[in-house]
Amino acid sequence: MNILEQIVQHKKGEVEERKELYPIKLLERSPYFNTKPLSLSKYVLRPDLSGVIAEFKRHSPSKGYINQFAIPEKVTLGYMQAGASAISVLTDALFFKGGCDDLKAVRRVNYAPILRKDFIIDEYQVIEAKSIGADAILLIAEILDEIKLK
Repeated sequence: MNILEQIVQHKKGEVEERKELYPIKLLERSPYFNTKPLSLSKYVLRPDLSGVIAEFKRHSPSKGYINQFAIPEKVTLGYMQAGASAISVLTDALFFKGGCDDLKAVRRVNYAPILRKDFIIDEYQVIEAKSIGADAILLIAEILDEIKLK
């Protein structure tokens, strides 16, 4: 089993557990849930910004820790001050040492679009992304069948 298959296998169990702990009705009560998402494409194309989507990432499965003590708010404010158009936040806990709390922290201090970068395999995660303040999500076509991808 390759690393992507391992991640997806683990993610299936993780999503099922999160569904039990945080039902959709609870997610829908989040203060972020009813806010209008910012357009990632509009911000990337803005002439006054760099067009860069800067990524907050603590760890890589192949390289290990990048910076395990990084403070999401501080790092991403630096990205914005440097002209980033948007921010990507890794929320996978096991393989990338991120989490939903990282994205919430970034949302509290940034007004640019935020992309949730995770291994999205279930509609529940889309709703969860909205509830934690994400404006967009990353879909990996290789791990989704055509129906789920649509």
